[in-house]
Amino acid sequence: MQSLLIVSFSRLELDARLRRQIALFSDRYEVVTAGFGPAVPGAARHIELLPPPGGLRRRMRRYAEAVLMRLRAHRLMYRTDPMVRSARRRLRGLVVDKVLANDIETVPLALEIAAPSRIHADLHEFYPGLHDDNAAWVRLRQPYYDWLVREHAPRVASVTTVGPGVAEAYLKRFEFEPRVVTNAPRFESREPSPVHTPLRLVHAGAALRERRLEETIRAVASSSADLRLTIHLTENDPAYLDELRALAASTGGRVTLLPPVPQPELVETLSAHDVGIHVMSSHITNQAVALPNKFFDFVQARLGVIVGPTPGMASLVREHGIGAVADGFDEASIRDVLDRLDAATVAQWKNAADAAAPALAAEPQLPVWESAVDALASAGP
Repeated sequence: MQSLLIVSFSRLELDARLRRQIALFSDRYEVVTAGFGPAVPGAARHIELLPPPGGLRRRMRRYAEAVLMRLRAHRLMYRTDPMVRSARRRLRGLVVDKVLANDIETVPLALEIAAPSRIHADLHEFYPGLHDDNAAWVRLRQPYYDWLVREHAPRVASVTTVGPGVAEAYLKRFEFEPRVVTNAPRFESREPSPVHTPLRLVHAGAALRERRLEETIRAVASSSADLRLTIHLTENDPAYLDELRALAASTGGRVTLLPPVPQPELVETLSAHDVGIHVMSSHITNQAVALPNKFFDFVQARLGVIVGPTPGMASLVREHGIGAVADGFDEASIRDVLDRLDAATVAQWKNAADAAAPALAAEPQLPVWESAVDALASAGP
């Protein structure tokens, strides 16, 4: 059996996309995983990588990066990255047939382990657009991501990404077009739950300030419709999360903030609601082209879906008739959609989500990864 290294600078047990890759290839390859945290089921061998340092070492590294970015010393910046250096030590001497490198930061490392013809890269984001609303980030950090992508992604045998918008962004900026494997979970056979009174809305995701979740909370609080919103958030930005808690507490019980739900339990938890809402501001390019996993989780939970005018999500909502698209990302635009909600409309959306669930599941996507990795060259004898 051939060996396949799946490498990512993330915690594998928290990364649904990585877990899908591992499960997909575990019965066809001897899967070696490398990432933060413990092994997950499906790996024949796991190499635990060390996460970035904290405290004083992290502050010192930031100062060093500021100098290196100003000097455009991108190669030196990558080679001296403590996370990369640690991974290089832990992977030294590893011999595998093929490599699946997740996120652009692992691709140069993969090229040290295997020939380009034996590497597939899976790009989870549009990296030059991660924070392009920030002038300082554009001036200093964006050129580094440009270098990472331009110097390394076109060299490997094949590339995938998470949605058509991201693929088009790469084609426009770098003149290569990844194939698409969306962040859809596997198909779940379930019936839509009856519509509740009051209507139950739900959001699950990260507490990131650029997502402007306060607009959704305020819209729910001021809506004339009879509804409640539950938000499950990871603690990415504790200060922002505290602000959202205070705002939710001021809504008279209309909005409740809860801890995150483990990925294996997420769809089941969501299914106890009626409508998933994800109106994500598109002032950042990476958000404008996004097609996030929560959208597909809502569908597998058989929920209606409310989104903003983000092209990837909006087009699928309209194509399958599973919800509504707000005209904008502000409180007034979201409230306009909420005010028009009623039980009959939501029931139609949930039934449409049920009809769309097989097409919007992982299974139709997975052959793209299978064909790409199977087509990679293998290590010589």
